[in-house]
This record gives sequence, C-alpha cells and structure tokens, in this order.
Amino acid sequence: MRTPFPFGEAATDRTIWSVTGGDTLTFLQGLVSNDVLPLGRGPGIVWAALLTPQGKYLADFFVVHRPGDLEGHYLIDIATSLAEPTLRRLTLYRMRAAVSFAPVTLHVQRGLGTAPVGALPDPRHESLGWRAWTDAPGASPGIDWDALRVAHAIPESGVELIPDDTYLLEAGFERLHGVDFRKGCYVGQEVTARMKHKTELRKGLIALRIEGSAPAGTVILSQEREAGTLFTQAGGRAIAHLRFDRTEGMTAGSARLFLI
Repeated sequence: MRTPFPFGEAATDRTIWSVTGGDTLTFLQGLVSNDVLPLGRGPGIVWAALLTPQGKYLADFFVVHRPGDLEGHYLIDIATSLAEPTLRRLTLYRMRAAVSFAPVTLHVQRGLGTAPVGALPDPRHESLGWRAWTDAPGASPGIDWDALRVAHAIPESGVELIPDDTYLLEAGFERLHGVDFRKGCYVGQEVTARMKHKTELRKGLIALRIEGSAPAGTVILSQEREAGTLFTQAGGRAIAHLRFDRTEGMTAGSARLFLI
C-alpha cells in the first residue's frame, strides 16, 4: 500500500517485518497471548506477547493487517531491541508451517486525535492514539508519550516489560487488551490462566504520585521493607512494580511515593 500520508510522529525504535503464508494466523495463534484470528476477516491490529513455557514475558509486538493490504499479508511491529531474538524464536517454532518473515523498509508513525486514512487505533489504550506503517518517515517526536504511558500504567518493551522476568497479568495485559482467555492454548498459557483463575495478584504495575525523582530500577521501600521497583517517571507520576500490601510510607532513593 503506497499512499500519501499526513505526517504523524516517528517511532524510531521499531522494527517491521512482513509475515506471509497460508499458515500465518494459525501459527501465531498457537504461540502468542492474544487472539489474532480476527485479522483474517479484515483490517485490524492486535497487541500480543510471546512467553516462555513458564509463563514469563519474552517479547511483545503488534500484529497488523493494514487497510488495503491483501488477504494473508500481515506486519509485525516490534521494539528493535527485541526483534532479532524474537525472530530467531519464531523461526525455531515455525518447523513446516507455511509462514515467511521478511524485513520491510516501512516507518512507524503515531499520533493523537482523529486517525488518518490508513492508520489504526493503538489497541492498548485510547490515550495512545493511532499508529500507521508508511513509506514516509514521521516528523520529529514532540508528544510526551512517556507521560501518557505513566498516567495509565502502560508498560514499555524493555523498560517495565523485562524478558524472562515479567508476568503478563502483573504488567496489566488484561486491562490493556493484550491477553485473551478464550482463545485456547499458546506457549505459557497454563501459567497465565492459573494466575487469572486460581490466585489473587499480590503485586503488579501501578501508577503512583512521585515527589522528587530517582533512577529507573531504584528499589522502593515501604516503612524500611522492600516493596517494589521504580520505573518510568513523567508529569509528577511514576510507574512502579509494587507489592499491594506495602504501600505506606513509600520511598525510592530520595523520592517519596504515594497512591493516587
């Protein structure tokens, strides 16, 4: 699809692959946390994660069927830092499935407000606006995307989402439309389903009010007991991975933290 496109902002830390082949959607359906089969019925965008068999996060990405693209032609939009190891893993799982991955020289644009023709709404949260995959690069970033993420506790690849460590439900994937509990089996599904149906989450990502600042990764203390970890900070708020039973008198280095 080569059409003129109004400039959004460039998302420069993304890698794009084309994914084609008759088995593409069924192949991905058996691997990732979300239901991608609706993309076979028309344009859309699905946010999903690839997990270890133990249910821990490895990577997250968007699976995209753009308006105007042929049936059976999809894109994967992934953080560049995760692209190479994720492609290796997907290739390992592919075996004899009719699926092909190829790099494409498209640019990710994103913006707020009414989505232009050819763009799709970010499926995680309405505050994140729209995304598009275009031949032309986007404009220099001017929107404070971190502030938008922090306001709604939306995790970022490689920041709050840590390979071989993060659990999806603790990271808010259910709230952010990144996991489907009706789609059937996928790698790591058993652990994720058990956390959903048989346990009560005792910790997870949460937005807090912050006075002062501290480096990402700073340990949070609650009345001198370890309570969690501080991550992205913006606009007087911060994302933290926190134990929900330790929220009194929170500090992270010289910063003070409060429930909102």
